[in-house]
Amino acid sequence: MSESRKENTTTTVGILEWFRPGEYEEVRNAIQDLKALGISHLRTGISWADWYVEGTPEWYDWLFPELSEHVEVLPCFLYTPPSIGEMEKTSSPPKNLKAYADFIDLMITRYGEHFEWVELWNEPNNKVEYDFTLDYSWTKFSRMITMAAYWAKKQGKKTLLGGMSPIDPNWLQMMIEHGALEHIDAVGIHGFPHVFDQQWKGWEVNIKAVQDVLEKYSMKKEIWISEVGFSTWQNDEVKQFEEFTKVIGTRANRIYWYSLKDLDPKNATVGGFHLDEREYHFGLKRADNSPKLLYRLLETGGVENIQEHKYISKHYEVKEQEKYSLITGGAGFIGTNLAERLLGEGKRVMVYDSLFRDGVEQNLKWLQQEFGDKLIIQIADINEKRLLEESVKYASQIFHFSSQVAVTTSLTNPTLDFKVNLEGTFNLLEAIRKTDHQPPLIFTSTNKVYGNLNDVEMIPNETRYHPTDKDIEQNGIAEDRPLDFHSPYGCSKGAADQYILDYSRSYGLKTTVFRMSCIYGPHQFGTEDQGWVAHFLISALEDKPLVIYGNGKQVRDILFVEDLVDAFIAAGENIEKLSGEVFNIGGGPGNTVSLLEILDIIKEQTGKEMDISFEEWRTGDQLYYVSNTSKFQQATGWKPKHTVEKGIQLLQEWLEEARGLENKKNNQTTSNAFAL
Repeated sequence: MSESRKENTTTTVGILEWFRPGEYEEVRNAIQDLKALGISHLRTGISWADWYVEGTPEWYDWLFPELSEHVEVLPCFLYTPPSIGEMEKTSSPPKNLKAYADFIDLMITRYGEHFEWVELWNEPNNKVEYDFTLDYSWTKFSRMITMAAYWAKKQGKKTLLGGMSPIDPNWLQMMIEHGALEHIDAVGIHGFPHVFDQQWKGWEVNIKAVQDVLEKYSMKKEIWISEVGFSTWQNDEVKQFEEFTKVIGTRANRIYWYSLKDLDPKNATVGGFHLDEREYHFGLKRADNSPKLLYRLLETGGVENIQEHKYISKHYEVKEQEKYSLITGGAGFIGTNLAERLLGEGKRVMVYDSLFRDGVEQNLKWLQQEFGDKLIIQIADINEKRLLEESVKYASQIFHFSSQVAVTTSLTNPTLDFKVNLEGTFNLLEAIRKTDHQPPLIFTSTNKVYGNLNDVEMIPNETRYHPTDKDIEQNGIAEDRPLDFHSPYGCSKGAADQYILDYSRSYGLKTTVFRMSCIYGPHQFGTEDQGWVAHFLISALEDKPLVIYGNGKQVRDILFVEDLVDAFIAAGENIEKLSGEVFNIGGGPGNTVSLLEILDIIKEQTGKEMDISFEEWRTGDQLYYVSNTSKFQQATGWKPKHTVEKGIQLLQEWLEEARGLENKKNNQTTSNAFAL
């Protein structure tokens, strides 16, 4: 039977998440996540060993009703109290085998109103979970389970035999012969394809092997995949997505995906403290609470629509064919516009993107629909070194846009900012250096490398700041401005900027750096932290309140994205003479606007009154930044073609068309892609 979702529409899909006593906030957060994902079944561990620790009964008194109010709970009862074990450890058989049944009886009596099923132990053929060296034929385990299952059934509960790991039909046959399945309603199996189960034969083969044993003994039992997952310890989030889509298409009656969130790195696993890093990365979200690819896709469309993401692909080996332009971060706003131009000219393009930012998957789907096989999609993290090297191998030119883009995010999660912006850039430079042909690289840096520009004296009028320095007011900020990195974002982008320039000096790579001002245009899903022009316009179109930080008189030069694409093309055509150079790129002195002024333009063009409030200045905000683009203009002849008013009009037209298409598709007022 195929592992396609179409083969099975009755499987219940849940999530497995363990909670330590006292993790009240973690439980509340998990409930909110489950609601966001549209998942209403939760498997969680209930420790027999912890029951005798002070405070644990009160914890479970709170936990069971809290969970059952929101989800259907499957409690897995496991772990022997060391003091009553044959050996003093939680994986030991208890000295008195009936003690486990007594515990199950107590749990059902006290909490039974909150669950329908009970799971009896976890991975009994895994020595870490049940030390079978103390019970080689599992006779003690069988007796223990038989008694516990009997009392659970007497109490009106359905019973699940703790999942095998690895899946072992011979072990199951031994359990049947021991009589352990007499009072069991469902048999659990665990699988971790290509993580712990390296010689994986597929779900179809494994489920059939279990079913064959049950049929041999004329036993009609449900088969549950009570634990399945994929570790992203090597940053491979696509493989996690693929394994999820495979397992939900199986013949299992129920599936529990492990897990909701990565393990906190400060905690030990059952096997020990960081003895196996794979153990720490099974979550749909990272330990810092940021969502991985699978979480974002489930949040967007739910389990029932997860198979619709046909555009997601990964090439672990790139076949040598026609050369292509490689765009890292290519599903983002700027990458999509550049890809559209190159693909429209008949060129091949590889979009390399992790789909980390909300909305970018829509850009990717659109590119695929428009350009088909000319587009190569590589969904990968910038720090998947082998994949990055494989992708660089046949690139004719590289545009490096992959980036963590928000100052605010860099302040709350500087590790992520560093890994993406600096470590990722270094990995790309090394991948280029190691190739024979060393394709040219164009990198988008930021004006934030110049710091807050507090030394530039300003005079305000009613709507904007003016620099007292007439040269700056007439021409803007030039490339000879001293660097002054502010914020982790400024440091990571600035360091990457300098690495790229130095790799041209030190290794002869053909590299060019654009220090960018504010870019706007189609395919931009603006937020408060990044893409502010689109954010302002979306807020107006959707009648949403808008917060301005500061007084709104801060000035920027804004550049329409089509003009930026022209600059990329010009840089590529002139890479020999531009190599090792840095250029300030923006709208320039002819396209400056303050926040207050652009709000007036938006009000006039949309006919909308806006609900605007003002809050305190944010750390590091520049009062004034305008790019002096004369160096690039003199080198290439490039200059912007779109005025501010024309660019805003074109962005508004695209937003209204895109929102209209989404509204028609989803039959709702606004699309999730434009939620701010």
